[in-house]
Amino acid sequence: MTAGQVPDPVAAAAEQGRICALAAKGQRDLARCAAGHAELFPGRPFDATLFSSIALAMTFSAPWCTAEELALTNRAVLWGFAVDWQVDHQADSRSEVDRIVKSCLAVVDGAAPDDPLGRFLAELRDDLAATPAWAELRGAWRDTMARTLDAMAREWDWKQSGHPTLDDYLANADNLAATVVNVAHWIHTGDAGTHRALPRLIEVSDEIQRALRLVNDLGTHRRDREWGDLNALMLVDDPAEIERRLAEQVEHCRRLLADLAPASPRQADFLARQLGFTSGFYRLTDFWGAQ
Repeated sequence: MTAGQVPDPVAAAAEQGRICALAAKGQRDLARCAAGHAELFPGRPFDATLFSSIALAMTFSAPWCTAEELALTNRAVLWGFAVDWQVDHQADSRSEVDRIVKSCLAVVDGAAPDDPLGRFLAELRDDLAATPAWAELRGAWRDTMARTLDAMAREWDWKQSGHPTLDDYLANADNLAATVVNVAHWIHTGDAGTHRALPRLIEVSDEIQRALRLVNDLGTHRRDREWGDLNALMLVDDPAEIERRLAEQVEHCRRLLADLAPASPRQADFLARQLGFTSGFYRLTDFWGAQ
């Protein structure tokens, strides 16, 4: 389109329709997946809208992908919701949290699963293992998985013993499980250049993840209070502090993405779209269904 040319609304809507069709395929795949792991995904809070929201989020983040490429990414997000539910709302002791962490890492390392959460994770592991670069990149996924599980366990401790500082809370943003999903996505869909850039992509993703943590908390404060979850707004006296920190973090992320774009344009676009979609989504609703 040349300068001054008016965008074609039909073409724009057609592209949005194509993206939504990809998301619809993703939602149906997630519904089939959940049905195959019914013990892990009770209808409350794992409702159809959750599956739709996951598929929409990842499709709008990577609209250039095929439905087959996005299927693993969507399932990785769904697994993140499952383990979060297990740790936050099912585990009633630190020993149970430790069991979940140990069992999941054992599956990542190749062990046979011994519970529903592990069986779903083993399917993700085996799909990733079919990637030609798996032998080289499996350590990156393992490291981010360990960070995610450790962060979830740390938040469980905070909920029992007292609130952290805001800085400590943001340093623990791996509990959001965004970077670990992004690593799986890049391993599964990325080319050789993406795989070589993975350490830098993880660094930038971690900063995006901190912004997403604040975006999430601003949108879910009421639900978090009702469910007994931690939220950044609970850690400050003035809610405006969270708005200020988010604005600072988003500006920081914009600079990182601008620096990343020349060498990794598609990956920078993926992270930018992820941040933008989530920022818009949480203005009106939440991923979780009713408890």
